Amino acid sequence: MSNHILVGLDIGSSTIKSLAVMPKKEDATFEILSQVSEPARGIRRGLITNTAEVSEVIASVLQKTQNECGKKIEDVFVNIGGCHIFSKNSRGTIIVSRADEKISEEDIERAIQAAQTFSLPANREILQVFPKGFIVDGETKIQQPLGLEGVRLEAEILVVGYFTPYFKNLTKAVLDAGYQISHIICNPIASASAVLTAQERELGTLLIDIGAGTTSFCVYQENTLMTVGIIPIGSFNITADIATGLATHIDTAEQIKLKFGICGSRAQKTIKIKEQESGEMLSFSQKKLNSIIEARVLEILQEIQKKVKSVGPFSFPGGVVLCGGGAYLPKIKDFSKKSLKMACRIGKPKGFFPKIDSPDLSCVAGLILDGQDFSEPSPPISRIFKTILEKIKKMLKDLIP
Repeated sequence: MSNHILVGLDIGSSTIKSLAVMPKKEDATFEILSQVSEPARGIRRGLITNTAEVSEVIASVLQKTQNECGKKIEDVFVNIGGCHIFSKNSRGTIIVSRADEKISEEDIERAIQAAQTFSLPANREILQVFPKGFIVDGETKIQQPLGLEGVRLEAEILVVGYFTPYFKNLTKAVLDAGYQISHIICNPIASASAVLTAQERELGTLLIDIGAGTTSFCVYQENTLMTVGIIPIGSFNITADIATGLATHIDTAEQIKLKFGICGSRAQKTIKIKEQESGEMLSFSQKKLNSIIEARVLEILQEIQKKVKSVGPFSFPGGVVLCGGGAYLPKIKDFSKKSLKMACRIGKPKGFFPKIDSPDLSCVAGLILDGQDFSEPSPPISRIFKTILEKIKKMLKDLIP
């Protein structure tokens, strides 16, 4: 584990957050040195639409982080989100190279590389590759084929990719702020690193990260990432629905959501609040507010459920884990449990001191946990684009029980 400061930078639709930590050797956790958050500008539904504005906010956030830490920041772990993110299953086959037919690490690497030899549409590229399993001479569901005897080795992988122009906007915004990128990680994968337990990854668990402009999700089963996705609906849509349903300004609607919003309550009381813009009193029932919120949350859950089912039949003994800013909504855990008909909990990052009790810090915390293996000093270009060999070695290490 590296001894220098590690910094995660979560570039979200509504806020840009940083988390700076120092590894604690004695217990393999991270000591928090700084946590900074500022309102985002130039971002829409997880996509950077104005790199200059985003770069300004990044520079401000990281300068405050440096001031709080008293240490210079050179590189950061960064998230990538937006509905352009895609995942794809692929399979590659090779013939075992050794005369004794024992599968070597080189054979495994070649099989994983062979699985990546497929065509992608224009402006689509691979971000991360996750081995799902191996097949040796027709024998399936092998997690670690190293040392086994066989003639034919097949690798099954999950590829996570992006739309190149959006990726370039992201890297440009960070580089223009004066910082290098150590590693780029997809939103839900980072959040899963922070909040899912080893048991949940093994049993089968659906992670849902409800952000402001988007909601991302991923599925783990048998300690393997099965699918990843992002939908263009988030907690800001709930605010917009409240503004429309109660005929009020968006700022007042956000205040109402944060102060009175509940998901799954049938309270009959009447609420009165002064509108921020007009100064007039707005009166509405708690029941009406709750029905507006519940309709949108249900849509989010059903849309994710539909996308997960389209990939394949999964069972979720580990239940669903909610994180992101949307997980703050009171009673959303119970509402999700009832709607999805599975166990549900609110996910909070683990492995940090002081303890993090905020589900909206899941992604930025996960950036550090997932990216720490990429934190050693390296030339600027390689900080962004790790060689295939480095990625494969890390994947192989993760496969070993």
